[in-house]
Order: sequence, then structure tokens, then C-alpha cells
Amino acid sequence: MPTLVVSITLFVLALLIGIEVIGKVPATLHTPLMSGANSIHGIVIVGVVIVAAEANSPLAYAFIFLAAVLGTMNVVGGYVVTDRMLEMFKSNKKKGEEK
Repeated sequence: MPTLVVSITLFVLALLIGIEVIGKVPATLHTPLMSGANSIHGIVIVGVVIVAAEANSPLAYAFIFLAAVLGTMNVVGGYVVTDRMLEMFKSNKKKGEEK
């Protein structure tokens, strides 16, 4: 039971810190920060692997699977958005030469 309380406390603190940090970022900077978000979600996936090593119940495995899927979706989506954003800043010369 004490480990559950510690886990919930850490989750709530991480949630509050995340909301505080993201809330202070202007909306125009959200897309350029996707690369940073990718690294954070990569850390989440590493955490999932560490937790999976000690899991021993079906409910824990369900949450581990859910966290892994959502974290992976965020990483892949972040790279897609970052790639599209970088494509917008490429020179128009290169696009004209291809035609």
C-alpha cells in the first residue's frame, strides 16, 4: 500500500509540473517544441519497460500496454509533425528545380 501512495503522489506531482510548464508556452511555439516532446515521451516508454519488468498482475500489464501504445503514438506523431514543419521551411528553389 505505501508504494501505491508514493506512485500516486509522484504521478500527481508530475502532472502538476507538466501543466505548469506547458501552460507557460505560447501557442505559436507548440509545434516547434514537438522534438522536445518526443524525448519526453521516449523517457515515458523507457519507464514503461522498467515498470514492466516488475509487473505481476493483469491490470498492471493492461496499463503497461496502454502506456506503451500511447507513448509510441506520441513519439511517431511528433516526428511526423516535426518533419512536416521542417518541410515548410525548405527553400522554394529546390521545389522549382524539381518541376
